[in-house]
Amino acid sequence: MKTRRGRNSPTGPRVGDPHRREPPDVAGHDLRKARRVSIMKIGIIGAGNIGGNLTRRLTALGHDVSVANSRGPHTLTALAEETGATPVAAGEAARGAEIVVVTVPLKAVPDLPSGLLDGAADDVAVIDTGNYYPRERDGRIAGIEDEGLTESRWTERQIGHPVVKAFNGTYAQDILERPRPAGDPDRMALPVAGDDEAAKAKVRALIDELGFDTVDAGGIDDSWRQQPDTPVYGLREGVEGVTKALAQASPERPAAFRG
Repeated sequence: MKTRRGRNSPTGPRVGDPHRREPPDVAGHDLRKARRVSIMKIGIIGAGNIGGNLTRRLTALGHDVSVANSRGPHTLTALAEETGATPVAAGEAARGAEIVVVTVPLKAVPDLPSGLLDGAADDVAVIDTGNYYPRERDGRIAGIEDEGLTESRWTERQIGHPVVKAFNGTYAQDILERPRPAGDPDRMALPVAGDDEAAKAKVRALIDELGFDTVDAGGIDDSWRQQPDTPVYGLREGVEGVTKALAQASPERPAAFRG
């Protein structure tokens, strides 16, 4: 079975250059002209491939973005200068945020600061982009393998807040290069799973603003349908293709993704 790994993993195959500057025609300005959107405060925890490119796109759309990584804000100077995002410590990224993106390796989730979401908006939506790579990065996680938790259910237990699973199977460069206006026949769709319907709606609206359609993939206990090596993982298709791929997924964890 062909394995599609490492879409947002620092140890997996690199897809695109996470330090490239965004082409002007996909920076989000043209998409933004089509509809008036509200400016939000967004915190991004993790500045790797996915986190860095979300920082680029979301600041280009005019959002107030704070970005953090495990090495400290002084290591994010170049990204801040490029995008206008505010580099902060991980414990400060969520302050005042309406949306928080957690995009760190799964093995690093338990090491995130306690009170990670202290000071966030009362109705904050937390996006989890993570994937479990037990053999090449994360080691064996008993909650996932022995208790049968989905990767995102395990993550939300660690941080003590419901999450919405999105972007986990998205190529990092597609965030920069593949946004399209609503109705474009080449517009990609992304699966989105979560239990909090209001939070999921907020995340789906943000993804739409970024230039992608979405498909409701169910609750967090259903998010196994978009975990690594499922048909939808890494899929570059529209709503119909993503819906079909979600339906074809098997709940059995592939051997390559067991510790």
